[in-house]
Amino acid sequence: MPQMSKVELYAAIRRDHRGGMKIREIERKYNVSWRTVRKAVDSVWPEPRKQLPPRPTALDPYKPLVDEMLRTDLDAPRKQRHTITRIFHRLVEEHAADVSYQMVRRYVSDRKPQILIESGKAPVEAFVPQTHQPGMEAEVDFGDVTIRLAGELPSGRRAVLAEPSRSAQQAHSIHRP
Repeated sequence: MPQMSKVELYAAIRRDHRGGMKIREIERKYNVSWRTVRKAVDSVWPEPRKQLPPRPTALDPYKPLVDEMLRTDLDAPRKQRHTITRIFHRLVEEHAADVSYQMVRRYVSDRKPQILIESGKAPVEAFVPQTHQPGMEAEVDFGDVTIRLAGELPSGRRAVLAEPSRSAQQAHSIHRP
C-alpha cells in the first residue's frame, strides 16, 4: 500500500466504511488499529499533532546569565552593549560553556525583544485607523496639451489634462475659451 497522508487515509477509510466494509476489513486493508478507524469514521479531520515539550539544550544552564547580560544592557550606552559575539565569548571564556555560536545567537534574538517588553522599554505598537472618502482628497498635476485631429488643430478648443495620484480618482476637464 503506498504511503498516504493522514487526511487521505481518513477519507479512504470513510469511503470504504460507507461502502459497507466492516471495521476489521478496513483495519487489515490499511494496516491501522480499530481506534484509528473509529476516529476516521467519527471525524472528518485528524486531530492535530501534540506539541512535544522543548528538548533541553547545552545553553539551558547559562540562560539566566545571558538574560542578566541583556538586562544590564538596557541601561548601558549603545556602544557599550553586549553583542551576540561578545556574549558567546564571555560564556566560553568565563564559564567554560560548551555551546555553539548559533545556539547563543538564536536564543539572544528570541529573548532580547521579550526582555525589552518585560522592562517596559519596548516601543508601543499603535494603530491609527485612517479613512479617506473617495474624491475628498486628491493630488493632481495640470498641464496644457495640444491635440491634432486628422493632422489639423481644432479651432477654439483647449484640453487640460489632470494626472491624479494613484489613490485619487481620475479627473479630466476640457475648457473652451
